[in-house]
Amino acid sequence: MPRTAPEVHADLVLEPRDVRFDWSALPLHWIPDEPFATHTINVLHLLLPEGERWFIKVFKDALPLITDEQLREEVLGFIGQESIHAEAHQEVLDHLLAQGLDPRPYVRQIAWLFQRVLGEKPQLGPRQRRENIIERVAFVAAIEHFTAFLGNWALNSPGLDRAQADPTMLDLLRWHGAEEVEHRSVAFDLMTHLDPGYLRRIRGMAVSGPLLVHLWVRGVRFLLAADPTLEGRIVPSWRKALDVSRRGLLPEPMQSLRSGLRYLRRGYHPTQEGSSAQALSYLATSPAARAAAR
Repeated sequence: MPRTAPEVHADLVLEPRDVRFDWSALPLHWIPDEPFATHTINVLHLLLPEGERWFIKVFKDALPLITDEQLREEVLGFIGQESIHAEAHQEVLDHLLAQGLDPRPYVRQIAWLFQRVLGEKPQLGPRQRRENIIERVAFVAAIEHFTAFLGNWALNSPGLDRAQADPTMLDLLRWHGAEEVEHRSVAFDLMTHLDPGYLRRIRGMAVSGPLLVHLWVRGVRFLLAADPTLEGRIVPSWRKALDVSRRGLLPEPMQSLRSGLRYLRRGYHPTQEGSSAQALSYLATSPAARAAAR
């Protein structure tokens, strides 16, 4: 049976915040003396610009299929927020290039994946095209589950403060994380609006979860190899990731796995993850968001 979102989520109004960040003083290793942790998080900048542009295209394709006006408004707000997210992370990629780390070979592969493999199939007939749109919405819903998980982690990661991570990058991660928590239900609600069946959700996670892990591992390897200051001295490993996560600089892998398993529960809804109140509280104090509001 179709499920309705919890009442707490019924009044969601998504506001795109046109933030700006100054990267001129950002060091290459913005977590001091922690290049592995820095570049593991930097994979976000590799994946998100192309990924979020793909989200936007999928949701624009889905707009004509939406029959609920409140959900339509949420989808439009989601599109506005994701557009700004893509540009904010693109600026970090441009800064990495200026510092001698060229992200373009990896980014070209990501663009090919989203545009050619997961992109729109113009040769499809009307029924097949509708099915393809809903399938891609299910992929977005699964990925958005993990971006909300990461956003919630960023909002509750004192380890980054203890390590004296660059404050501008911290604000980017927490501003973006807060908006991911704020709109964490939109893709899921759109998926269940178009297809309330449980199989669609399972299939979306079965494809997106392993793909995201694979891309992240490849991204870490790429960044560590491309970093001109490391000269290949650091080899990524799961043991190293566990050590860094125990110090609070990365999410713990088992927490990520448990989060993915929660998504598979039949009674699951994204409002069970994170706190909208905490997200909005951070957005009210974020230097970039406050500057945008002015």
